[in-house]
Amino acid sequence: MHIRKSWLTALAFLCLATGLQAQSKRYNVLVLFTDDQRFSTIHALNNPDIITPNMDQLLKSGTCFTQAHIMGSLGGAVCAPSRAMLLSSRSVFHVHQDGGVIPPADITFPEYFRANGYQTFETGKWHSDYASFNRSFGTGENIFFGGMHTEKEGGHISPKLTHYDTTGAYKQRFQGEKFSSVMYADAAVQFLQQQHTAPFLMYVAFTAPHDPRTPPAEYLSKYDTSKIPLPANFMTRHPFNNGEMDVRDEVLLGFPRNRDSVKMEIAKYYAMITEVDHEIGRVMDALRKSGQLENTIIVFAGDNGLAVGQHGLLGKQNLYDHSMRVPLIIAGPGIPANKRINAYCYLNDVFPTLCDLNHLSTPASVEGQSLAKAFSSNNFKGRKEIFTTYSNLQRAITIDSMKYILYNVNGAHPEQLFDLHNDPLEQHNLAAAPRYQQQVAAMRSKLFETMKFYNDFCDPTKPGWGYPEKLKWADALKINP
Repeated sequence: MHIRKSWLTALAFLCLATGLQAQSKRYNVLVLFTDDQRFSTIHALNNPDIITPNMDQLLKSGTCFTQAHIMGSLGGAVCAPSRAMLLSSRSVFHVHQDGGVIPPADITFPEYFRANGYQTFETGKWHSDYASFNRSFGTGENIFFGGMHTEKEGGHISPKLTHYDTTGAYKQRFQGEKFSSVMYADAAVQFLQQQHTAPFLMYVAFTAPHDPRTPPAEYLSKYDTSKIPLPANFMTRHPFNNGEMDVRDEVLLGFPRNRDSVKMEIAKYYAMITEVDHEIGRVMDALRKSGQLENTIIVFAGDNGLAVGQHGLLGKQNLYDHSMRVPLIIAGPGIPANKRINAYCYLNDVFPTLCDLNHLSTPASVEGQSLAKAFSSNNFKGRKEIFTTYSNLQRAITIDSMKYILYNVNGAHPEQLFDLHNDPLEQHNLAAAPRYQQQVAAMRSKLFETMKFYNDFCDPTKPGWGYPEKLKWADALKINP
């Protein structure tokens, strides 16, 4: 009896010690972030027309949040605030200069993990200031500061990049000798081939499939434009002026939209995604060879979506799902494989999720909500609604698969109501139907309440929401400087 009691005591102590060790374990973090990739551009997510074997594998090995959204932006460069929200977990009206600056008070998750003993590394796109970059990362390579690889500066084919600069000045730039995605994957692979005595956090921010859409020929040849279908919600023109019909993204093709031209844009868009998928595969292979795969939490996401012909639009300066919904997959130790979660969430929920998965407290500046409970529960509810915004021109709220969009354009306020469960492509506007008037009124009221909750600079009780003319960029930068 004494021996058995001692054995049980030892076993209990071992279990306790093992539990404490598991609780204190810190995992590596790998973030793979693409540029302008909408949620529906992964083969395994019911898109038979695109080739994405490595994204498919991530989907099979992890948990996919199929209702992940961004919150929107104050201006046309939607990716800047989206990235700042992911990094700092601040909400759309609380990021500074529409994401162009991340002040020290808005702690980024790489910065926070670095303060907690992680080696932090970045390659690829950084759409904010130099100071926040150097606070966040102790090292990096093949770094791109800016919004897009303009053709004037070499485009994706020969991107203008920088090495890591400990002074934070970043005055010396060089011309990359390979396609942008290859340059970033090369840097990531080299980092993974090094020996690491501390856990690492690596942020790989690809600039594909953002335009200029110039995929290498080997990838474009995989797509036959004669076989690529137009989206079911293709239109030659948007049905009304949404306030942003002449932004740069929208004038890449003429009006009315030509079917063959749109098919070619889709082919190039898909080819760019297949190309970046290949480079993601290279990074994953290097992680596997490093022996760290089983000890690494992987986050794959896109910074915003893109219309590419849907609703007569090409860009992301709108609140339809094709522009506001993004892929989000999380894989790694303790995370269920091949699981899909249909609960509403934002990209800024990633920060607190990573904290929970690594047993770190969450900084007070974080506004997102952790998704960690989704990995251990089949009843994860997520957010009750999704609020999205664009400039002073568009606001939307989605509740229980019903989406209400309200516009503020030249004194007019068009409304749209979509039943996303039965009409996921947002083709049938129900806002004027008599049977939906009560619901329209209720959702409009909820939208105004939510605008106030998020400290919206627009006031719907005022004519033109207090901004009857389109917000100028100089004025947008003053809203939260």
